[in-house]
Amino acid sequence: MLPAYNAETTLSRTLAELDRDVIDDVVLVDDASSDQTVSLARELGLEPICHESNKGYGGNQKTCYRQALDLGADVIVMVHPDYQYSPLLVPAMASMIAYGEYDMVLGSRILAQNSVERGMPRYKYVSNRFLTFVENVALSCKLSEYHTGLRAFSSPLLSSLPIERNSDDFVFDNHIIAQAVAAGARIGEVSCPTRYEADSSSINLRRSIRYGLGVLRTCADYRLHQHGLRHCDYLDFEPGQLRLSPAPSSQVEERETQASEQPR
Repeated sequence: MLPAYNAETTLSRTLAELDRDVIDDVVLVDDASSDQTVSLARELGLEPICHESNKGYGGNQKTCYRQALDLGADVIVMVHPDYQYSPLLVPAMASMIAYGEYDMVLGSRILAQNSVERGMPRYKYVSNRFLTFVENVALSCKLSEYHTGLRAFSSPLLSSLPIERNSDDFVFDNHIIAQAVAAGARIGEVSCPTRYEADSSSINLRRSIRYGLGVLRTCADYRLHQHGLRHCDYLDFEPGQLRLSPAPSSQVEERETQASEQPR
């Protein structure tokens, strides 16, 4: 799945690195881009879904995931089309789910690499480390980061989460992880080399601060909801039946669908 917003300059490179031999469907949802993302997507053979007005990063993902589930995908992978994350990792992430080892897989920019040397701004690295520490404590997890734009889900997990209740803004990414943890999902990670180039998208400082506060609010929501001290609608659900046993080898060729919208 490709949640796209003004991805004209990077879309071709992103698509070129997607292995279409193992990916059944590529779905691009355009969030009212002001550039030529939609026309380029059509030239590249895609049939983009277009929002008439900007619905936000989270709102775009909601459309992506609804479409993926409607297509009957067994494994759904989201990658930002801004070419900051490596599309080459999609088959590896999908296989971790297809073999039944995990319900959700995150591509980590922190795991087994020096993110600052690879171009991550130091202030973003520091805030990433701080917020991840707080989230690990609040959610009782041990993930290397929560803020990646490269994610894979099993359809049983994704269909069991009330994602429509999540924020339409960037904190959607944290809401869905909190929901997955609440559902008892098995979450894995892979090390993802990242690129911080001029045409890779990035949110400004004001939006970054707003996002950070939203992450802290999500942590508080989760802890208070778990202890019955606060009711949070997006966390108030009965988890569906997840596939918790390894899948047989015959399921390795499960369908995958892919989506990607970069932060703005």
